[in-house]
Amino acid sequence: MVGDSPVRVDAWLWAVRQFKTRSSATSACRAGHVRVNGERAKAAQTVRPGDEVRVRVEGFDRMLIVRQTLVKRVSATVAATALEDRTPPPPPRETVALAPVRERGAGRPTKRERRDLERLRGR
Repeated sequence: MVGDSPVRVDAWLWAVRQFKTRSSATSACRAGHVRVNGERAKAAQTVRPGDEVRVRVEGFDRMLIVRQTLVKRVSATVAATALEDRTPPPPPRETVALAPVRERGAGRPTKRERRDLERLRGR
């Protein structure tokens, strides 16, 4: 089950725990969210050790290098040794200016307060 023999990309992604189910890995391949060595990959495309796999999961691209081919799903510690994660760190989150807080039960804002709020929000 473990070795250097070629394995389907959808099965490998499922085995190294990038997707919860193999069918979701297959769907990601069909949707074009998986690339092997820069080329769009179909679910049946094979991967070998040394191949670069790019996967879009939950809106973020992950860059993975195949170190070991797996067919069956294994524990997380074994799965971590089967791949090398070269995903760049996410960009720092921009701090959003705190929204003004009005007292609960203060009623409707006055015309002046409304203008101040709109100026603060950049409108």
